[in-house]
Amino acid sequence: MGQVREAARSAAWAVGGVIALAVLYVIVVFAFGAAGWITAPFRGEADKRENTVGSGEFRRSTYEEFFDLCEAVQNAEGTIQALQEERETASETRTTQIDQSITALKATRIESVNAYNSKAAQEHRAPFRDKDLPYRLDAGAERTTCTN
Repeated sequence: MGQVREAARSAAWAVGGVIALAVLYVIVVFAFGAAGWITAPFRGEADKRENTVGSGEFRRSTYEEFFDLCEAVQNAEGTIQALQEERETASETRTTQIDQSITALKATRIESVNAYNSKAAQEHRAPFRDKDLPYRLDAGAERTTCTN
């Protein structure tokens, strides 16, 4: 009976040692590897924000981009108006050309309005829109004002 008890005790120590090593392994992996893996989304988000929104170049280019898009809308409107004035005295051939140009410019204007509105709605870009620029541009408006 003594030998059986001694063998059971040795087996218990062996199993306990294996379990202790497994627990130690899990602790080391978690402390050095898993902790970094778990916090990766937070660190990655912070790094991404710092590299874009925190970048002076990004802030400046985004600020200027809003003006550029609004100006593109106004330029298309001005060209449309000039073509409509020219159309009144144009020949039939030129009138057809003007109509095609006006159609293309209206499409370009709508694309610029949509791009402006899309970027103004983006959470990471909206803070860099100048306070004098409108929050949204109206695609149906006849004239666009780039100041409030």
